[in-house]
Amino acid sequence: MIKSGIDQDALIKMFSEATTKQGEALRKAVSEATLKALQGRELTMDNIKKVLKSVTDAASAGVAKNAVPSVDVEALLGKALAGMDGALLQAVEANHKALQQFVSQGAALQEKPLKNALDNIEKMEDMFFKTVGKAAQGASGPLQGPWAHVLESMKIKGTDTGAQASQTVEQLLAQAQTAMRDGRAAGMRTAQAMLDGYAALVSGVLIGMSEGLQSSSAAPAAAAASKSRKR
Repeated sequence: MIKSGIDQDALIKMFSEATTKQGEALRKAVSEATLKALQGRELTMDNIKKVLKSVTDAASAGVAKNAVPSVDVEALLGKALAGMDGALLQAVEANHKALQQFVSQGAALQEKPLKNALDNIEKMEDMFFKTVGKAAQGASGPLQGPWAHVLESMKIKGTDTGAQASQTVEQLLAQAQTAMRDGRAAGMRTAQAMLDGYAALVSGVLIGMSEGLQSSSAAPAAAAASKSRKR
């Protein structure tokens, strides 16, 4: 079953057959599946939540069916969390690259789309925990304890997404202050034209990052324009 761009059946099968030793392969598979789903839509918070819920549901369903002797349930769920965290990290970096383009062209972070984007970056880790936690409550009874332990452990440790988000906000604020001091306003017409399609732009950046390309201002803009034509 495909839900929110996720092949849930494939993930369920993977978790149902996984052994504890296969944890790293599981983490990578979850990360790739999550990232692929995020690339297939505009990168809004609502769409990210839907993808995370679909992955969490699939992980829960798969682990519930796992009959491997002595399998470490918490370890498997931990790899699911780590995989989603890895994909969200890429989403934060895509937002960072897109916002850098606007700021370098003189756009102020007070512009509504950019302010909202910056706020969402700051909330990304909290949204991650809340979305997965809520989805985990729908898991079978025996899994709710393991999910709670795994989530609490990651909250104490912190996520790569959260660390990158804090760094991103700090760097962008510093860049914006420098741009303001320099009086940089060149390219603002281009930036203003792209503001309305910000989520599509970030999706384009994310796709470019995953293809191993150096994101330039032209590449994400082309991807954004392509998505706009499809709407």
